[in-house]
Amino acid sequence: MNTEVKNMEPPPGGKERSKFSSKLRGSLLTIAPITLWMLAFFIVPIIIIIVISFSKRTIVGSIEYSFNLSNYGKVFNLNYVKILGNSLWISLETTLLCLLFGYPFAYFVARASKKYRSILLMLIILPFWTNSLIRTYAWMILLRTEGIINTYLMNLHIIKEPLQMLYTEGAVLIGMLYTMFPFMVLPLYSTIEKLDFSLLEVAADLGANPRKTFLKVTLPLTKSGILSGCLLVFVPTLGLFFIPDLMGGSKIILISNLIKNQFLQSRNWPFGAAMSIIVMLLMFIFLKLFNKLGGSKDKLEVM
Repeated sequence: MNTEVKNMEPPPGGKERSKFSSKLRGSLLTIAPITLWMLAFFIVPIIIIIVISFSKRTIVGSIEYSFNLSNYGKVFNLNYVKILGNSLWISLETTLLCLLFGYPFAYFVARASKKYRSILLMLIILPFWTNSLIRTYAWMILLRTEGIINTYLMNLHIIKEPLQMLYTEGAVLIGMLYTMFPFMVLPLYSTIEKLDFSLLEVAADLGANPRKTFLKVTLPLTKSGILSGCLLVFVPTLGLFFIPDLMGGSKIILISNLIKNQFLQSRNWPFGAAMSIIVMLLMFIFLKLFNKLGGSKDKLEVM
C-alpha cells in the first residue's frame, strides 16, 4: 500500500514545472494576437514589397517575377535623387519649424496653471478630431488667389494684386507644419511637465543668466522630448503625399508623390516598390540615429 502511495506522488519539481508551463502558455496566448497582427499587416506586406521590387514590369503594366536589380539602379537616377534630396530637405525644414514654434508653446502650456492647462491641451488635440484632408482643403481656401487672405489684403489696400501663395513650396511647408505640429508639442509637453523647475532657481542662484540656464539646464533635461518630437515629425513627413499633391500641385513633387504615382498612375509597381524599400531603409537609419542620440546621458553644466 505504501508503495502505491509513493508511486502516485508527483516527481520532485513537478509542481514547479507545471507552474512554468502554465505561465508559458499564458504568455504565448497573450502575445499571440499582436504577433499575428504584426505578421499579417507588417511582415508579410514588407516581404511582398521586397519581392515585387526585384521583379519586372511588363508592357501591359503587370508584374513579371524575374529577379533583376534594374529597379534599384533606376532609383539612383539623378532626377530621382534630386526628388529624394528635396523630400529630405522639406522634412528637415518641417521638423525644425515644428521644434521652433512647438518648444515655446509646450513650455508655456507646461508652466500654465492647472485651470488653463487642460484647455490648452485640448487646443493641441482638437485638430485630431477633424480629418487631415479636410483641414488641408481649408488651408487651400485660405491661400488660393481668390482666397480669404488675398481678399482681405486687397480690401485693406495692402496689396494691389493677389499673391501666389498656393502651389508653392511655402504652401507645402505650411500644410506640413500645421499637420505635424501636435506630434512635436505633445512629447515636448510631456517632458517639460516632468522637469524639476527648482533646478532653474538653483542655476540662477549660481549666477547663470536665463540664456545660460536654458542652454545648460532646461535643454539637456528635455532632450528626450526634443528627439521624440523630431522623430515623430521627420519620419512621417517623408510619407505624406496628399499635402504636396493638393497644396504644391504639379510643381512640388516629393518622393511620396513619386511612389504613389508609380503604383496608381504609371502602374510600374516594381519601381515603386524599390523606391519604397529605399525610403524604409532611410527611415530605419534615422530611427537608429535618433536612438543613438537619445541614448547618451545628459550632463548639466551651469558654470
